[in-house]
Amino acid sequence: MKTLLKLGGGCVGLAVGAYALFARPRMLRWGATEDEIRDRFPDADLIQDGKRGSIMAITIDAPPSTVWPWLVQMGYDRAGWYSWDRLDRSGKASAHRIHPEWQSLSVGQRLLTTPDGKHWFDVAAVEPERFLALRVAMSGGRQYDSRGPRPSSFTDGLWAFHLKPLPGGRTRLIVTVHGASDRPRLSSTLLGFFFWEPAHFIMQIRQFSNLKRRAEGALRGAGREDSIRPPSGRSRAPQPRV
Repeated sequence: MKTLLKLGGGCVGLAVGAYALFARPRMLRWGATEDEIRDRFPDADLIQDGKRGSIMAITIDAPPSTVWPWLVQMGYDRAGWYSWDRLDRSGKASAHRIHPEWQSLSVGQRLLTTPDGKHWFDVAAVEPERFLALRVAMSGGRQYDSRGPRPSSFTDGLWAFHLKPLPGGRTRLIVTVHGASDRPRLSSTLLGFFFWEPAHFIMQIRQFSNLKRRAEGALRGAGREDSIRPPSGRSRAPQPRV
């Protein structure tokens, strides 16, 4: 029995070591270039003493003007999050079209993350077609307004979206996560290491895939409409045969 326990412990240790040394670094930097990893983004200054937790990126074959409307309408009671809807929206599907009524977003606005309204993201920064930052601040298991003073015990996190135009009408979408807390704790460190980081990775990859599909599909749809629209914008009357 002792031998089996030692063997099992050794296997667990090897698995944790492999995850820490190989899987985790790739997971936290998925899709990002070396230059993007080294860059300092605007979100670095939005949280006092914040440290970057992850940076992930994807290229979307659509311009920022096409990608931005999908981002700005996010929210539990709005267009959803374009990720695994069963996990973050109680199974209600995220929007497949742009909703004009959800295109207004301002700093300080709350985007709900639960149906009861007890949890939300504070909009921390909005620069149309360039930058969107969402912030969540917790204390004692409860959320508080991130614009107010920090309590003695807190965690403060930021989820930020950076849109960079690329040649050919494409967009580089870079998503970063920053966080700060009153003091490092072993329990919260382990929870982040083994649960929150993998969970964010899984949800973010799904969101990337759905955003790319929606934005590129919307652009193709717009292109088809333009191709069949008469130059004058009006239908031409049929000409009589001679």
